[in-house]
Amino acid sequence: MASGSPRRKQLLEDAGFHFRILTKEVEEHYPIYLQRSDIPLYLSKIKAHSLKSDFPDSLIIAADTIVVQRREVFNKPSSTEEAKQMLWKLSNNMHEVITGVTICYKGQERSFFEITEVFFKPLTEEVINHYIEHFKPFDKAGSYGIQEWIGMVGIKKIQGDLMSITPPGV
Repeated sequence: MASGSPRRKQLLEDAGFHFRILTKEVEEHYPIYLQRSDIPLYLSKIKAHSLKSDFPDSLIIAADTIVVQRREVFNKPSSTEEAKQMLWKLSNNMHEVITGVTICYKGQERSFFEITEVFFKPLTEEVINHYIEHFKPFDKAGSYGIQEWIGMVGIKKIQGDLMSITPPGV
């Protein structure tokens, strides 16, 4: 698996797969002209291709997740202030969580994506500050992980597949 995401690791383990985690540092930049659903596909392909030549006979699974609200892509926050701004924008609003997956095996490649709509309740400043301070969401696009505390107290509803919502990033 070409991902260091603890949630993705847990999902594969729960499904009974035996695997190794192998990652390479890649630049997570994408062309600005890409459509929102193409962004995580593009990034998952970069991650898969970074390992493909080193392990040509191995099954490689790579994934990337982004958060999009009104055409704005929320990447991983680089500061506490940026995380707060993202969570304020998500508060009392709907956004999309889009996960792209690329699977490579012996010269073949398949990519696909899943879109899930997430609706946040209104978040208070106290909730946002508590979450950032205790859960440090700096490795997650959109500044949150739905499986964490904020998902329990802040999510009103989701439309789509909950399992496709993995911690953004990685």
